[in-house]
Amino acid sequence: MGFFSSGFGLFLLILGQCLLVTVVILVALAFLMYADRKVWAAVQLRRGPNVVGPWGLMQSFADFLKYIVKEVVVPSGADKILFFFAPMVSFVLPVIVWAVVPWAPGWVISDMNVGILFIFAISSLHVYAIIIGGWASNSKYPFMGALRSAAQMISYEVSLGLIIVGVLISTGSLNLSHIVLAQEGNWGLLSWFWLPHFPMVFLFFISSLAETNRPPFDLPEAESELVAGYQVEYSSTPFLLFMIGELMSVFFMCALISILFFGGWLSPIPGLPDGALWLFGKMIFFFFIFAMVKAIVPRYRYDQLMRIGWKVFLPLSLGWVVLVGLFAHYGWFWGAYQRWALGG
Repeated sequence: MGFFSSGFGLFLLILGQCLLVTVVILVALAFLMYADRKVWAAVQLRRGPNVVGPWGLMQSFADFLKYIVKEVVVPSGADKILFFFAPMVSFVLPVIVWAVVPWAPGWVISDMNVGILFIFAISSLHVYAIIIGGWASNSKYPFMGALRSAAQMISYEVSLGLIIVGVLISTGSLNLSHIVLAQEGNWGLLSWFWLPHFPMVFLFFISSLAETNRPPFDLPEAESELVAGYQVEYSSTPFLLFMIGELMSVFFMCALISILFFGGWLSPIPGLPDGALWLFGKMIFFFFIFAMVKAIVPRYRYDQLMRIGWKVFLPLSLGWVVLVGLFAHYGWFWGAYQRWALGG
């Protein structure tokens, strides 16, 4: 281990880990995009992508190539530097955030003890990419889409944060690995946080839909009214970066739900070995639910979206934090809310 404990060796090691995680996630995204379209097609009794490659499996790669080789069109009135800066930020931030995701014990790029705080910092910055993209396009529709997106993401970040605070009170740590270890127990999937924090699982899922601009909350890119939201003037590779960034955020939300409420890498049945495959399986399951929601639920009106965020989700999640604080302090419900004493 002589070389890898030196400064340069450590740098290479971390770089290798980063590349490994990024490549695996990007390849997974290609097939998840395919799965998303297949689910949507199946709900509407269509075939979906079925031409490129066997069963249309290569469709995402064909789309990727198409976006790479197309001409990049820049509107004449656009602020060119900001116009290209926005999609790059939109792509880089969701990639960075995977650094704190623990795949298995010790399988994490940066096992920082403020992992949740890091996630919030990065997801808050993501709003800027969208505002800059909408503003730099120098056009009405993108700007309206960007304003909507910013308002929506900020509104739902509040309730997301408060829901996570409930989990943090139970765990007593901001480290994602500790949150998973706190859910360890003899009961398998009944030991996980989804049971004590049951009402918040739904709120968290719906808030993450709104946070990632997914249907039924895809107001910023509502085709029927704003053409394509903040992405109107983008074509080719910059548009591809926006798209990958959005999909990666969705997949990350699946990972976050799995880690916070569904035991991360822990196996659901006592006796079966834990491992990264469990986490990956849970993430794919939640992505499937994301895809089903997209196919089934109609789009919200903008005022309904804001009303449900501020008048329903915020009071509920705030009340839940108070309740969890009481349950944890007095050790009610057989100490289900006092996990810092058990694992972690």
